[in-house]
Amino acid sequence: MGTITEAEVPESAELPSASRHSDTQPQPAEAPFSTLSTRRHQMFPELTDDEIARLARFGEQRHWAPGELLFRTGETGPGMFVLLSGSVKVFQRDGLGRERLIVEHGRGHFLAEVGQLSGGPALVDGMALEPVDAILIPPEQLRAAIVAEAELGERIVRALILRRVSLIEKGAGGPILVGKHNDPALVSLQGFLSRNGHPYSVLDERDEGMLCIVERFAARCEDLPLVICPDGSVLRQPSAPELATRLGILPELDGERVYDVAVVGAGPAGLATAVYAASEGLSVIVLDSRAPGGQAGASSRIENYLGFPTGISGQALAGRAFVQAQKFGAHVAIPVSVRRLICDEEPRRLETCSGDVRAHTVVIASGAVYRKPAIEGIDRYTGRGIYYWASPVEAKLCKHENIVLVGGGNSAGQAIVYLSTHARQIDVLIRKAGFESTMSRYLIDRIASLPNVCVHGHSEIGGLDEDNSGLAAVRLKMPCPEGVDHFDARHLFLFTGADPNTGWLRACGVKLDPHGFVLTGDNESCSLATSVEGVYAIGDARAGSTKRVAAAVGEGAAVVAQIHQRLAALRPVTVVAGVHA
Repeated sequence: MGTITEAEVPESAELPSASRHSDTQPQPAEAPFSTLSTRRHQMFPELTDDEIARLARFGEQRHWAPGELLFRTGETGPGMFVLLSGSVKVFQRDGLGRERLIVEHGRGHFLAEVGQLSGGPALVDGMALEPVDAILIPPEQLRAAIVAEAELGERIVRALILRRVSLIEKGAGGPILVGKHNDPALVSLQGFLSRNGHPYSVLDERDEGMLCIVERFAARCEDLPLVICPDGSVLRQPSAPELATRLGILPELDGERVYDVAVVGAGPAGLATAVYAASEGLSVIVLDSRAPGGQAGASSRIENYLGFPTGISGQALAGRAFVQAQKFGAHVAIPVSVRRLICDEEPRRLETCSGDVRAHTVVIASGAVYRKPAIEGIDRYTGRGIYYWASPVEAKLCKHENIVLVGGGNSAGQAIVYLSTHARQIDVLIRKAGFESTMSRYLIDRIASLPNVCVHGHSEIGGLDEDNSGLAAVRLKMPCPEGVDHFDARHLFLFTGADPNTGWLRACGVKLDPHGFVLTGDNESCSLATSVEGVYAIGDARAGSTKRVAAAVGEGAAVVAQIHQRLAALRPVTVVAGVHA
């Protein structure tokens, strides 16, 4: 795939948002993909006869009768269809039985979206309006076609990405989340689906239709949030893995298969490993408990990453890397939590919440977990007043309200800049006198120009006050120089650092430093190797690493060369006619 530039993927690709429907009646047909109408030529390119012939060698020609479905919402997508004759109606169908026309395709068009690179579930229905002949290219062959046909492959991938963006904007093919807008469980599900680029829509107490839905499914308060899946099934207070399983986005793990590389963590370091290893022909699986991007994926805008002069959101950067890894055939399993690494077996074995994974080499790219300050009662407010990242979901919750934000690093600075466009007032608490020693200059200058941001040096949280609605105020240990001892705010954002996410390694023999970071470099030729042969560490989890996205990506690329050394040593040497082969 060629590089997808800022001009090629719209801003909405970076910050997918839920669509909202207040009525429960069938939706009328609308102009398809109205918000991306200027991109239709890229979203729905028409293939020439020569291009169709070039793609034909990757698939099989098949026939569908009028009224027959080529693919159905929620079912595993068979791949990409290249229409040779006839026409196909693509339409959205949700769990309430509502339908909306998306587009009609004719000869020379292809039917698929980015999920078909990995054989994910279909998000829409496709029905033959008349006799249809088409070439069906299954996911594995689709990836091969994109790599083999570079220029054509670039156009196809761009179209697949743009189609997913539009589906996200419309909530097409995704679940309907029903609950109170500030319910931590609802906020968590929204964040999970948004960061994984999956469409959804929301009905909350501000929508007239919510009460009808609650009555229709006889839901009680303790059943909320309610999730209505595209197939009409209903989940009551589901966890993210339960929702992922029902939606078909949690891939099955084959405990018998042995991968060349298993990567734990889908942040920038882990995704870089996946891209470089898979592009060099290695079999790769990536495991992550939440979403692509890690902590960087929650950054509202990264402006000092090489090659993006106008900046890019962490979610957009992670999304592109995720697609790139899938393009080369990496198997990405999210959300899958790794419980422990078994190092006394060959191949190495990872125990996960969804079964075992075996691999000749393991790359620890599990990053870090958000650090919680020692504040009494802090866990009561997580998701309902206290947040550890600033995404569109959180920004919507604090629209035109007061915010307190704690932290002085780049992540805090990016969040301040982003949230300042939503909040009424942001009071920033830092222990030092200023940001100079902890934050990039461009962020310091930008924050200084924001009229609704006030930075309070030498300030720390002393406690939290609440009322019937939740968090009500943030108290300080000592009054500010101007005499303020508390801030009335229902939203507290904490960017107080992170600890290494390495608890799952403590029983496997991998050496950690006193702070829990993974020690590497015992082997001079393998600087990223750990104390256990065949196990490597990169990114924020590695002791001594530079905590920057670019550094993590560089380590992800570098570790692949060291993995090749290990795999070469494992392969048996064969002798043919006295010559080593």
